[in-house]
Amino acid sequence: MLIRFERKTDLEAWRRELSPDLRLGFVPTMGALHRGHLALIERALEECDRVVCSIFVNPTQFNQAEDLQHYPRTEEKDLQLLLEVGCHLLFLPTIEEIYPEGPENAPNPFVFGELEKVMEGERRPGHFRGVAQVVSRLLEIVQPHALYMGQKDYQQTLIVRSMLEQMNSPVQLVVCPTVREEDGLAMSSRNLRLSAEQRALAPEIYRAMRAAATTFAERHKKNSSAFRQPTPVGQIEDRYLQQLAALPGFRPEYFCFARAADLKPLRDLPPEELPPPGEVVLCTAVWVGDVRLIDNLIVS
Repeated sequence: MLIRFERKTDLEAWRRELSPDLRLGFVPTMGALHRGHLALIERALEECDRVVCSIFVNPTQFNQAEDLQHYPRTEEKDLQLLLEVGCHLLFLPTIEEIYPEGPENAPNPFVFGELEKVMEGERRPGHFRGVAQVVSRLLEIVQPHALYMGQKDYQQTLIVRSMLEQMNSPVQLVVCPTVREEDGLAMSSRNLRLSAEQRALAPEIYRAMRAAATTFAERHKKNSSAFRQPTPVGQIEDRYLQQLAALPGFRPEYFCFARAADLKPLRDLPPEELPPPGEVVLCTAVWVGDVRLIDNLIVS
């Protein structure tokens, strides 16, 4: 049975009735659920006694009104998927429930420094502050023991980890592997907006990432001392950035090797700070037509 609440007071009352010995898992989403979301819920069900999923399309993390307007909403399908997977509770709040004083007046005490100025932060100013606003607010309402998020939004997971540290929160952040289609495309709600032709080409993003990561690892293994310079890294990035840009309708924004711990681009690091494979993440964002797709891969 799936319980559904729209008011935070109802969820809070339900939360108070739970035995203190029960472990509560939480999966925040913006709906248009797919197997990637369900994998998070399944992981939470394995590790927790009760699992809450929220669906809330958060206006403060969208930079363009058009993007917010076109974000897919599939509520009936989402409800059925949550019921089938065995989720215990769906929280489906209104904007007023999350931001009682209006989104523009929501508190935002967090400081993320350089982490919110690279990659997604550089191209979507204010986006991660919106993420921190809504996640902190949802955690305040749900009060879970564990928060489950996907690696596909790698930079977002680092932001949330920093936010939890700044809050001195006891909530455990569990980052789950990216779930992919059989052809390698990372599952995303935005994939629904791809045309048939675009969908057929979209897996080229993952193929380019795998090839670039393999090249990085092989060159490092062959001559690690020479690879302590950022130039070879930049050469690999440029090669695959150009390869993606040559595909019809593709407009890559970035294709960047970075230090996994803090997303500092390897190009910008002094030789002595360049990490080995295993501590490097490759991140990319590519426009396919008017749909912006992001992905990442841990280099091993």
